[in-house]
Amino acid sequence: MSLGTAQGTGLAPAAPTGAPGTAGSTSTSPTAKSLWRGGRGILLIALIVVLVAVGGVLLVGSPGVGKPLDPASTSLSGGRGLAQLLRANGVRVTRVTSVAEAQAAASGPGDSTLLLSDTSFLDDDEADQLVAIPADRLVIGKQLHLDRLAPGVTSTDTARARSREPQCSLPAATRAGSAYMGGAVFDAPSGAARCYLSGDAPTLVSYVDGGRTITVVGDGQFMSNLRLAEDGNAALAMNLAGARPTVVWLVAPETLPEGAATAGSLYDLIPPGVRWAVVQLALVVLLLALWQGRRLGPVVTERLPVVVRAAETVEGRARLYRARRARDRAAAALRAGFIDRVTPRLGLPSAAGPDARISAIAERTGQAGDHVGSALYGPPPADEAGLIAMAAYLDMLERQVRES
Repeated sequence: MSLGTAQGTGLAPAAPTGAPGTAGSTSTSPTAKSLWRGGRGILLIALIVVLVAVGGVLLVGSPGVGKPLDPASTSLSGGRGLAQLLRANGVRVTRVTSVAEAQAAASGPGDSTLLLSDTSFLDDDEADQLVAIPADRLVIGKQLHLDRLAPGVTSTDTARARSREPQCSLPAATRAGSAYMGGAVFDAPSGAARCYLSGDAPTLVSYVDGGRTITVVGDGQFMSNLRLAEDGNAALAMNLAGARPTVVWLVAPETLPEGAATAGSLYDLIPPGVRWAVVQLALVVLLLALWQGRRLGPVVTERLPVVVRAAETVEGRARLYRARRARDRAAAALRAGFIDRVTPRLGLPSAAGPDARISAIAERTGQAGDHVGSALYGPPPADEAGLIAMAAYLDMLERQVRES
């Protein structure tokens, strides 16, 4: 019996997958259908991001009614809600867009409050004309002419806007309680009320100068339509802006006069929501790149260029074992194949131990248990003749088990 052709050696490979005349390869080039299947998830994510960004821009408000803290604006950043509250409580609200209109609308000392939400379009002479108006002054944010509008107050840093407690004795603040304050923080002149602290620096400063009350707040979000109903924002805004019978509310005109000061760089004109959208989009792209980068892609199947018969494969492996005198590996392969085929026929579980297998085979075939145990678990044959004899004995045992 030849080692390369013996039946039941346990060395047989998988059956061939095709006839000799059908060998070839399968194209793995991407098709339109596969590209659509692989890219539709990315396209869906991109579409969602675009829709969210467009929706956010639309919610901000349309041009002409979206100016921050404009008493005529119904956008989230506008101030129409506060203007309506002031009017409901008997305060006359006058919206002006120039220094001349502000001078005409302001009453005598103690009768009006000049609310300055945007002074970026004023030059130095116009800022000095505002200072000369005999009215209390409420300055919102870090304005361009802050040194003129609020003498002695300088902006030193910025703070994150959040709900803060008054921590001062200013009646307008203590009656309102917590409010959404932040933005710029200030150095205040001696004797000024310092409220809504960020660390040791106030975000609201109020003091009397020349018989007029000057109040500076670091950020006007607490007065906006979006935040007005939160915490004590409405009460604080009413206490500050409605302390006098008239509020002269200065906002930027629709068309800036020639030579007017600009608000800053192009980056400063970008709404904060757009900046956050860009950051979120960059994060999504990064996560998507990491997700796709770690994938190895689908397994590529390819037909063998040459189909080799199973018998030839067995003979080739047998010759390799013979050339290297690997009788131990050949014997181990023969024994493992025999056990895999015979164990189910004996009604034994796959985890059965050697003793159970030897006893079952000896009982089924009538062979001596010592001979069966030596063939299955003994030392490897010392020569090729011993290996052939072991293969023949195992073949005989398997045939007897099958026929019994």
